Amino acid sequence: MKKIYFLLLFTGLQQLSAQNVEFTKDNFKANKEGLRNALKSIDEGDQLFKQADEMMELSFKEGYRMFNNAASMYKHAIPSYMIAQSFNPSNAVLNFKIGWCMLFSNTKTKAIPYLEKAYSLNSAVDPRIHYALGRAYHLNLEWDKGIKEYNIYKQTLVGKDAAPKIEDVAKKISECNNGIELVKKPVRVFIDNVGFSINSQLPEYGPVISADESMMIFTSRRENTTGGGRDMFNEFFEDIYVTTKIGGKWGPAKNIGTPINTEGHDATSGLSADGQKLLIYIDKGKDKGDLYECVLKGELWSKPENLGKTINTNEHESSAAYTFDANTLYFVSDKQEDNLGDRDIYVCTRDAKGKWGKATNIGMTINTKYGEEGAFIHPDGKTLYFSSQGHKSMGGFDIFKCVYDDKTKTWSRPENLGYPVNTPDDDVFFVLSASGRHGYYASVRSDGYGEKDIYMITFLGAEKPPALSTEDNLLASLAAPVKENVMAPMVEVKASLTILKGTVVDALTKKPLESTIDLIDNQRNEIVATFTSNATSGKYLVSLPAGKNYGIAVKKDGYLFHSENFDIPASAAYQEVVKDIELKNVKVGTKIVLKNIFFDFDRATLRPESTNELERLTKLLNDLPTMKIEISGHTDSKGSDEYNLKLSQSRAQTVVDYLIAKGIGKDRLKAAGYGETKPIDTNDTDEGRQNNRRTEFEILSK
Repeated sequence: MKKIYFLLLFTGLQQLSAQNVEFTKDNFKANKEGLRNALKSIDEGDQLFKQADEMMELSFKEGYRMFNNAASMYKHAIPSYMIAQSFNPSNAVLNFKIGWCMLFSNTKTKAIPYLEKAYSLNSAVDPRIHYALGRAYHLNLEWDKGIKEYNIYKQTLVGKDAAPKIEDVAKKISECNNGIELVKKPVRVFIDNVGFSINSQLPEYGPVISADESMMIFTSRRENTTGGGRDMFNEFFEDIYVTTKIGGKWGPAKNIGTPINTEGHDATSGLSADGQKLLIYIDKGKDKGDLYECVLKGELWSKPENLGKTINTNEHESSAAYTFDANTLYFVSDKQEDNLGDRDIYVCTRDAKGKWGKATNIGMTINTKYGEEGAFIHPDGKTLYFSSQGHKSMGGFDIFKCVYDDKTKTWSRPENLGYPVNTPDDDVFFVLSASGRHGYYASVRSDGYGEKDIYMITFLGAEKPPALSTEDNLLASLAAPVKENVMAPMVEVKASLTILKGTVVDALTKKPLESTIDLIDNQRNEIVATFTSNATSGKYLVSLPAGKNYGIAVKKDGYLFHSENFDIPASAAYQEVVKDIELKNVKVGTKIVLKNIFFDFDRATLRPESTNELERLTKLLNDLPTMKIEISGHTDSKGSDEYNLKLSQSRAQTVVDYLIAKGIGKDRLKAAGYGETKPIDTNDTDEGRQNNRRTEFEILSK
């Protein structure tokens, strides 16, 4: 009798503490109308939930796209379920379904109380309950609790169809173990919302930036979407927006307009370093989409042009990025050809005619059997950032980086960017400024304005303590209150490249000019890339990766070309050089410094690196067959006057002899050596003396 008494008492206490309440007429006799509405809402949610379950099962075979579709269905079932939850909060199945759907929403960790309540109401509520709890704890950085729940769930998986699920849960356990290690050594960053001029109450994501951070283009779902269309879940169609910096701050974002934005979905993908070429994704329906290129002409963007069949297939090409010269493209596709996993990163190059060549898989060092996404190649030309579900991810997609070795033609082993940049949730579509100071991506955080917002990551925080997360900082302050200001070190810029930027204008009128800018590898005598200054503003930007001697040639019909030289050693630190260029008209008396003509030390022997500059001069003389010029040589003040005059005369004559050998008439050319008599800079500094050592040409007659 005692045993029976205690059993009844225990059962009664259980029922008092956690009693499952079904949606039945007997339980809600006094509110039949409320019950009817609740059941209707559950039915609406269940329709989406059932479709999502079916898609989730297929995702184990068909991959990430099907997973995304399922996630969208689950997320949009939540509002219907919450109506029923407000009527009856004590139903185990409903709590489980809400918690499960929350795991696919933008507030995933809110699933925890619903899942815990579902389990307390009925521990056998659903076969997936332990997986769901494991996932919720995993996302909340409760690694040990997550591992425990995953292991309980794994023991329930039996049968011939269990293998993919066993693999999935084993991977989740591995991610928790990776998370334990990564959180022990957080990276020093500060993560800031970029502000209300860009972010809104609606989702913003997919930011792309120019190399100098002067322009940002991103995707958003806003009321002013082109055509005003909405999808099946009543969300606005995606459109593309643009913002520029004004006084160091981002100005108000504007819809980029037609012809880029259409009445369908339009999304950002990549942006060239100078901000003049934009890659976009256009949805084709039925889980398919293609990549397009748009070019900025003055203030107007060109009509999107399909990148062609070597890149776009009948499958799904989701994102892409240019190299610094916009002649190589890294893109993501789930096409079957050469595929190593769910979706892979491919690379292809543009030929001299502007056509994209055959795409090749970037290889198994980077691509895994899981999904890769959001490839971004830094303006240094060698550092690739991408997101992956494989490698040592702490959950979902993590952002990784690897570096290409030009000597061995191999990529380094991918390195996780670390916590808190990466989280147990998806971290994807990351871009980095040329300086390496700032990264940008979309995230859901407590200081957001709405759903997803765009955030700026400052690496090695400038004059700020490193930020972990709100919860971590709060706990730290309670455990050990800060008694004095803690200052983080200044930002350490590790990027090895030079950004050359400025405007091209008419030397006389100062009117902006659209000009062609050739970037030349002087050692190879090859044109690496060709850029165009903006027709309206005259602005240009060229990225110069370290380790080369570059020639810059600025050309426009009716003007004399302008040349610059940049010899950037491999060890050079990041720098931005602002160089406004004034192009001069062809008229008598105009002088041009030929900055890419080089001689052997203390001799009049032309170096091979001079070839491109000399060929430009030859072309100019052939294009203007009546023009006569003087080639003049100049030195600094070191050495005797007599020696300098002789050396400068010999060098000028060497250039004249080259032109004669190329078919230019002797009567059109004059060689003159001026030694140190006509300096254009001081002779008291190395830089000044270098400027004085030069070769010029002057127009004598047209």
